[in-house]
Amino acid sequence: MQHTSTLDTPSWGQELRATLALAVPLAATNLLQMLIHAVDVIFIARLGDKPLAASSLGIAIFGLTVWAMTGLVGACAPLISAERGRRLNSVRDIRRTVRMGMWVAVLFGLVGMAIAFGGEALLLASGQEPEIAALAGDFLAIIAFAMIPMVLAGVFRIFVAALGKPGYATAITLLALGTNLLGNWALVFGNLGMPALGLTGSALSSVITALAMLAAYVFVIGHDRTLRRYRIFGRWWRPEWSRLKQIMVIGTPIALTVLAEAGLFSGAALLMGRIGETELAAHTLALNIAALAFQIPFGTAQAATIRVGFHHGAGDRVAAGRAGWVALVIGTGFMSTTALAMVLVPEAMLWVYVDPDAPANAALVAFALQYLVLAAIFQLADGVQAVGAGALRGLQDTRVPMWIAIFSYWVPGFGIAIWLGFYTPLEGTGVWIGLATGLFFAAAGLLWRWARRDALGLTRYEDAA
Repeated sequence: MQHTSTLDTPSWGQELRATLALAVPLAATNLLQMLIHAVDVIFIARLGDKPLAASSLGIAIFGLTVWAMTGLVGACAPLISAERGRRLNSVRDIRRTVRMGMWVAVLFGLVGMAIAFGGEALLLASGQEPEIAALAGDFLAIIAFAMIPMVLAGVFRIFVAALGKPGYATAITLLALGTNLLGNWALVFGNLGMPALGLTGSALSSVITALAMLAAYVFVIGHDRTLRRYRIFGRWWRPEWSRLKQIMVIGTPIALTVLAEAGLFSGAALLMGRIGETELAAHTLALNIAALAFQIPFGTAQAATIRVGFHHGAGDRVAAGRAGWVALVIGTGFMSTTALAMVLVPEAMLWVYVDPDAPANAALVAFALQYLVLAAIFQLADGVQAVGAGALRGLQDTRVPMWIAIFSYWVPGFGIAIWLGFYTPLEGTGVWIGLATGLFFAAAGLLWRWARRDALGLTRYEDAA
């Protein structure tokens, strides 16, 4: 049953415009976020191999932890959207969700900080060189203080986007990019009268950038008329246990899905490292290009969660379905374009990173070109699985999609990567075939679940009028 009349259901064209209005700024925000991390690498790379290796290991621990925490608070997106759909003026319910999202960000941010402080011990346990592990440990001990501001900023990004103001997130991330550029320039090499702190300076710059982002969100939320009326900072100390539990129930599978996917790609890098240095370098380049392209369907998936969540809250089964299918078409359409580019002009894409014509890069480029063809093949699957998961999150369905993802990535995905990479002559190409297989399994499973959402009872609205 529905309590929203079909007159209120957006047409396909209206839904397409509404989804794009969210997806474009969210995708731009994701791309800018990647540029912020790239800035760190560009500055640290000039310090030498050891600081670069140490920061790479440190960021592997820190980044994965922040990403998982952001997945956890990601539960706020479908909850806020559903509350808006149920009643456009549901100020109190939305305030409760954001407030408890802030609680989760701080509580689990403290857990994340503890992981970062134990970074050196973790790296030594994984067999890293003691000198590099010590450098990475010092780096993590400082950047750990960026953890809570970054996850809190993630909650506020969801809040402004779900309320239809995603442009704020893009503008604030652009501000953060400028802050990080200036911070690295001043603190790594000692400009603007600052001491040259090297790797420590880059970690400090990340903390300053995270605090600047958080301050910008607080300022915007306090000064925008629409956002201010939600008074999300009012009585923030009051617990709402049922809402906290809801965030944990929806968010924990999202965080575990993030860890499963990140684990697959980290595992693939370890496999490539065992095959050869050149193969690992080529894998890193190809994966970087694929990761950049992925930010568009990732932004579309975030938009899908908000749009599907809104219609789900309103009890409009038709509109919820329409929102999900529109997002899938946008995500798949874009990934088809990037897949074509990877097949038709791969050298142009590699040129951003290395000179494809230099004789010294011949082996690296040859491997990277092979991997880019496979990256083109899995672009479509990657887009479908990301947007499919996003649409299902809008229905607050995260537990079964988590199991679909974990199975897909780690059984057919990693299993085939090991088999083809080490027990056939395919080597690195075999590892990439494994990655593609895992993504295809995930895409097929999530698409099946989305297509069967009504039959599976994910869109039951018995309490509707």
